[in-house]
Amino acid sequence: MLGVLPLNEALGKAEEYGLDLVEISPNANPPVAKIMDFGKFKYEQARLDKKQKQKQKIGELKEVRFGIKIGKHDLEIKTKQAETFLKNKMKVQILLRFKGREITHKDLGFKLVEDFVKGLQDISKQEGNIKQQGMTLSTILVPK
Repeated sequence: MLGVLPLNEALGKAEEYGLDLVEISPNANPPVAKIMDFGKFKYEQARLDKKQKQKQKIGELKEVRFGIKIGKHDLEIKTKQAETFLKNKMKVQILLRFKGREITHKDLGFKLVEDFVKGLQDISKQEGNIKQQGMTLSTILVPK
């Protein structure tokens, strides 16, 4: 703490220590400045940002795909797989793919996807409605 100093004197002190004069809050009256090694400060800030990005996994999206002719046991396995993804705080995209003339039975596909979503209702919530894009029905589940 050097107190209130004129700019020339503050720059001289910073030069004397071999450091930089960094303005912290320019809107204060008088403006607040700090004598520090700015290169080291930027390096430390970059390291902290990198660490935070590594810990960030919330936005990860996993897919669970199946067809309209899926068996009951296979559907249970897919449900358990989606459940583990949701418990690990990942979003899950459910894709039901029609093959050939199966597209004529859209109502069965919608019902199958709705049942799948209802099975995971206690640990997730649906983001948007079920959408059809060509030969695919899809929806996204987000952990609660």
